[in-house]
Amino acid sequence: MTPGIIMDVLLDSVHDTLELIPFLFLTYLAMEALEHTAGGRTERIIARADKSGPIVGALLGALPQCGFSAMAGTLYAARVVSAGTLVSVILATSDEMIPVFVAHAEPAGRMLAIIGFKVVAGMLVGLAVDVVLRALHRAGDGHAHIAELCEAAHCDCGEIDSDADGALFSPEAGAAGEKDAVAAAAHGEAHGHGHAHDHGHGTSHGRRVWHIVRSALVHTAEVTFFIFLVTLVFGFVIEAAGTDAIAQVLGSHPVRATMLAALIGLIPNCGASVAITQLYLQGSLAAGPMMAGLLVSGGMGLLVLFRTNRDMRQNLVITAFVYVVGVVLGLVVAGLGIIF
Repeated sequence: MTPGIIMDVLLDSVHDTLELIPFLFLTYLAMEALEHTAGGRTERIIARADKSGPIVGALLGALPQCGFSAMAGTLYAARVVSAGTLVSVILATSDEMIPVFVAHAEPAGRMLAIIGFKVVAGMLVGLAVDVVLRALHRAGDGHAHIAELCEAAHCDCGEIDSDADGALFSPEAGAAGEKDAVAAAAHGEAHGHGHAHDHGHGTSHGRRVWHIVRSALVHTAEVTFFIFLVTLVFGFVIEAAGTDAIAQVLGSHPVRATMLAALIGLIPNCGASVAITQLYLQGSLAAGPMMAGLLVSGGMGLLVLFRTNRDMRQNLVITAFVYVVGVVLGLVVAGLGIIF
């Protein structure tokens, strides 16, 4: 492997990782704020979102940005979204398919047909997953587990809870805090100390905000570093294997090609979806294997899931399920002779 190729893989890994940072940071920031401000409203928000989560997730996954799958992996690890929503995002995520189609100047209708298939598949499978899990009473306890995620990352989120003013954490504490603030302000005005109280309250609020931001930064840094290392390793693996070798392997028996294409799609690196799309556009890969590979090629979603969700058995089950869905739908496309 030449120095030029090594540098290309390194730069591609840095680029792919940097693209995810804003999504990861905003996701963790929102979760931290939700954990420390919403109180009992969090569970009501989750309960409402679970019903339509797979629909919204599939639509977001269709956008040409794999950052949404990373967000879904993180939110599922904290149980803010359902398993069906996570699956729907992964199946619908296009990763690098759209840029490759655009670069080859392919008809927009062809690309939209593939995206539409992935979105519908994501919605239907995601909704089915949630229905089955609820029927089996395996859909979770309906509570967010953001605190456990923080504890596992050792980001000292609990320091926020030690602040004197608890108004940020629950409606009851908020009401009490407001009453105390009003009483203290009135007392301060009577004695000419109103400004001192305002300054102290502002300082306390500033500390809480900084704790939330710091926690989000710690989470983001840890996951970003993990993603970069894994992306770099798989980048070298794909580069070493070569597109020609991949094409030769995938050009074998249709069923075997579909299973292998889905396996390649699971690789958490944009090179996987690029190779699958290019081989399809070149005619080296049939529609069925192509669809199987692109369905499971959910960007960094599964990679982030393995990094943030402590239940490894659960991660493996979700990954296996996504793989099986990709293979089955790929075989259906091949069996029906669907052409995109």
